[in-house]
Amino acid sequence: MMQIAPSPRSLTDSFGRRITYLRLSVTDRCDLRCRYCMSEAMTFLPRAEVLTLEEMAAVADAFITRGVRKIRLTGGEPLIRRGAPDLARMIGRHLGSGLDELTLTTNGTQLEKQSEALFAAGIRRINVSLDSRDPDRFRHVTRWGDVEVVLDGIAAAKAAGLKVKINMVALKGLNEDEIEPMLRWCAAEGHDLTLIETMPLGAIEEDRTDRYLPLDAVRADLARRYTLTPIADRTGGPARYDRVEELGGRIGFITPLTQNFCEGCNRVRVTASGRLYLCLGHDDRVDLKAALRSGGPEAMAALLDDAMAIKPLRHAFRIDERDAAPAVARHMSVTGG
Repeated sequence: MMQIAPSPRSLTDSFGRRITYLRLSVTDRCDLRCRYCMSEAMTFLPRAEVLTLEEMAAVADAFITRGVRKIRLTGGEPLIRRGAPDLARMIGRHLGSGLDELTLTTNGTQLEKQSEALFAAGIRRINVSLDSRDPDRFRHVTRWGDVEVVLDGIAAAKAAGLKVKINMVALKGLNEDEIEPMLRWCAAEGHDLTLIETMPLGAIEEDRTDRYLPLDAVRADLARRYTLTPIADRTGGPARYDRVEELGGRIGFITPLTQNFCEGCNRVRVTASGRLYLCLGHDDRVDLKAALRSGGPEAMAALLDDAMAIKPLRHAFRIDERDAAPAVARHMSVTGG
């Protein structure tokens, strides 16, 4: 009788959590400099240290083989990497045969040119970071961005058939007055909105304590004007959603500080340089690039088991002390959120 080879074991950490979601950073570079995310004078990876697109596809293959069902391409800004849609096509060939969904997070600056190529690659849903629709405020937050370029990109994505979710970092004293208008705009345009608490990652020029806006207070304020019905919808990440009955849309809340969501973590992150980080708020990592280049896909695959053993239970984010050091030195752009 023919023996059937056993399927590779799923990726399960020491706490019994199964890893089904990979966030793969295409580049650490970005064409904006959002104040809560990075410093104005950033130092980025030398290009020689960055994985090739083919190596990134090999990394994705290894994770899909071990049970990852969803991959999100991130950055920095992934769409400023030449060939990003080509990478999406290489990974997208697994859709329906091991991979359930391929998605992307972007700042929207390149969407007008690339939305159709992303749809052709198999992407059906994207997240767009948009903290303000006011031109002056958007320019202040991003240091030089043009919000009209982003809004045109969002319109192009919608026209190409991509479902858009808006990610808005809630910033005290800066954009909290735009949360309700953003919610109403998203509902009118058919976009979901997710609010995110600012996270203490990487050194920046400002003190994040000044901008920290707890989302439990934001939700309570919205609930005084709208009927928010908790729903069980999940998109693979940590957001928890409510349906806004009066508007017919959804609003999500990502609360790493006010409501820790680590218990059910199903995610890991690979940087553009091939480092696998097991937690956004810790430096535990393994070097997949070194393994891949020295020993091929087999060596990289073997390293995944070692990685599962060092995934921590939870992050240790704190933002309640002025001038406190960030949880980790690396910026959000390195691991893509």
